[in-house]
Amino acid sequence: MNLNRRNYPPDMGIRLPAEEMKALTVRLFEAVGMPVGDAEVLGHILNINDRRCLFSHGTRQVPYYLQKIKDGDVNPSPNISVVSEAPGALVMDGDGGLGYFPCYEGTKRIIEKAKTGGVAVLTTRNHQHIGSAGNYTRLAIGHDCIGLAASSHRSFMKPDELIYRVVDTSPMSIGFPGGEQPPLVMDMGGVLIRYEEELFNKLPATFFKGMALSAAIRALGGVFAGIYKSEYCDEKWESNQGSFIAVVNVAHFMPVDELKAEMDRFVGEARLTQPLPGMDRSELAGGNEWAWDKENVEKGIPVGDEHRQALQDEADKLGVETPFERFEDTRF
Repeated sequence: MNLNRRNYPPDMGIRLPAEEMKALTVRLFEAVGMPVGDAEVLGHILNINDRRCLFSHGTRQVPYYLQKIKDGDVNPSPNISVVSEAPGALVMDGDGGLGYFPCYEGTKRIIEKAKTGGVAVLTTRNHQHIGSAGNYTRLAIGHDCIGLAASSHRSFMKPDELIYRVVDTSPMSIGFPGGEQPPLVMDMGGVLIRYEEELFNKLPATFFKGMALSAAIRALGGVFAGIYKSEYCDEKWESNQGSFIAVVNVAHFMPVDELKAEMDRFVGEARLTQPLPGMDRSELAGGNEWAWDKENVEKGIPVGDEHRQALQDEADKLGVETPFERFEDTRF
């Protein structure tokens, strides 16, 4: 069985306190011209993902982002702005920077709108990578709201390609608040299954469902967000991504405690079942990350040797001090 374990705790490495990882991340981005406020926001988000062992969208992204900034593809100091606004709607422009900034600020704003109106929706454009879509649904969960997020990057299909080319890694997340049990957080790329003719002949419905899902994610997080409109994109930057984020205030539909109790029953019931082959325990989406976050806040983020070396290499290039040697005694 081929289980992708890239977002599992590493087998070998050290434990680094979360605040140390965040501080290092902030210093690295400041070194390439990012304002301290933006670096703090980015460091906060990436650090939380590391705590959850969502390493693919945590500080393992740092070398990529630093290189994009150094290459002049990403604006290190964007002036994000509101394009239009209504009681339940918000459109934000990312000014060619990383998508974290309009998405994070915009999500906070629509949470406040949803507290008044029940539901609010954000679209963002003219920016680069937004990171994990779950960054923003989890932000909504923290305010007793349900969150939905989708993102896509600008790409084009060609007539000589198979229609399955519509399937790509554009992400989507839906998150629900919980009480004592883990919150339910679906956070994934849109590829359900890679195309193989033999598999298609056996499981055609799975492929059609995968196409439908990916096309819908791309339409919401890309087409609807305006990423294909040239007038919305600054050619100076690699501003090829957009997002769609919706927030539902639970209290406008039912008592918050009632939903949390029902979600606890639902999630708790699932966790008492038998795990799938190759898995240690039964968890719904978000359950493993919830458990790892609790552990890693207490013990420190598990930083694998390859992960550590990648960050050390970037720090050496920029003349930034790293904390790794001070925590060598935590090696596992």
